[in-house]
Amino acid sequence: MAKKSKKQQQSGGTPATVALTAAGVEYTVHAYDHDPSHPSYGEEAAEAMGVSPERVFKTLVADVDGTLTVAVVPVAGQLDLKALAAAVGGKRAAMADPALAERTTGYVRGGISPLGQRKKLPTVLDASASAHTTICVSAGRRGLEVELSPTDLTKLTEAVLAPIGRT
Repeated sequence: MAKKSKKQQQSGGTPATVALTAAGVEYTVHAYDHDPSHPSYGEEAAEAMGVSPERVFKTLVADVDGTLTVAVVPVAGQLDLKALAAAVGGKRAAMADPALAERTTGYVRGGISPLGQRKKLPTVLDASASAHTTICVSAGRRGLEVELSPTDLTKLTEAVLAPIGRT
C-alpha cells in the first residue's frame, strides 16, 4: 500500500485521508467515476475497484438509544440493528435521519467515512473485517475509497469489533 504524503493530502485530501496521514497509517486510495444512477454506492465501489464485496465496507449511521453510532459493515450484507444496539450496550437502534448523519459526520450520504468525521461517534466494525488483510471504506466522498488494515481502522476509530452484519 502506498502512503500518501502530507503535501499530497493538503492539495486534495479528504478529512479521512488527512486523518490517516496524520496517524502515519499505510493506506491506498482508490478513485473511480461515480455513477449517480447506480442503485448501491457500496456495490458500485466493489465493481469499479474489482474487489470482492466482502472486503468493501459501508459506513452507516444509526441512532442507538438517542446516541448517533457508526456501523461499518460489508456492502454484500445488511446491518443488524439489534446486534448493533447490543454491541454498544444499548436496547434499541434505528437508522439515523440522513440529514442529521450528514451534518454530524461532515460527509454526504454515499460518501460517509468512518474516519475524519466532524464529530467523533461511537463506532462498531463488523467482526468479519478481521478475516481480511485489508478492507476498503469510503475515503469521504462518492467515488473515493481507502484501503487499509482492519486493525488500523479499529484503532483509529476506537471501534468495537462485533458481529453486526447479516447476509
